[in-house]
Amino acid sequence: MAEPSPEPVRRRRHGEQLEAALLDAAWTELVEVGYAGLTMESVAARARTGIAVLYRRWANKKELVLAAIEHRRRAHPIETPDTGTLRGDLIALLRAVGEARAGFLAVALAAAFSGLAEAGITPAQGRDRLLADQPLRRDQIIFRRAHERGEIDLDRIPDAVLAMPFDLARHDLVMNLEPLDPARVESIVDELFLPLVEALSR
Repeated sequence: MAEPSPEPVRRRRHGEQLEAALLDAAWTELVEVGYAGLTMESVAARARTGIAVLYRRWANKKELVLAAIEHRRRAHPIETPDTGTLRGDLIALLRAVGEARAGFLAVALAAAFSGLAEAGITPAQGRDRLLADQPLRRDQIIFRRAHERGEIDLDRIPDAVLAMPFDLARHDLVMNLEPLDPARVESIVDELFLPLVEALSR
C-alpha cells in the first residue's frame, strides 16, 4: 500500500507578497459580504494569517478597505492605445476604461456609500480615492501624439475640454455601473469632443 504523499509545505510570505495577499483577501471579502460584513478577523482568516499581521499595517477596517480598493485598481492597469488617430485612441481608451472599471466601481462605490461614510470618509474624499486613476497620463500621451500629428493644437484647447470625454464616461460608469455602451462612446467622441477640439484648433 502506497504511503500518502506529504502535504506541501506552505511558504511564509513576506513584504510586498504578504501585503498583496492581505489586500486581495480584503477585496474578496468586500465583494462577497460588503463593507458591513467584512471584519479584520474575516480578512485574516481568508488570508490564512493572524489578525495582528493586519493591525501592523492598517489601524482599522476603514483603512484596510481603502487600501484594498486602491490595490485592486493599481493591480489592473489600463494600457494606452496607439491606433494612429486621435479618434481611434479615444474610443479604444474609453471602452477599455469602461470594461476595466465597471465591476470595480460597483463594489467600491457600494463600500464608499455604505460603511465608509459612517467611518468618516466624506463623498468628496471617497470620490478622490475611488476615482484616483483618472487617465490623465494616458490622456496626455494621446493628446500629445495627436498634436504632433497635426490633428489638434493643444495650445488652443482648454484643459476642461480635454477632460470632457473622460468626465462623461466616468459619469455614465458611476450612474450605471456597467461597461460603456459602444454607441455612447462613439457619440461622446464623434458628436461632442472632436467637433469642439477641431474648431478650437483652427
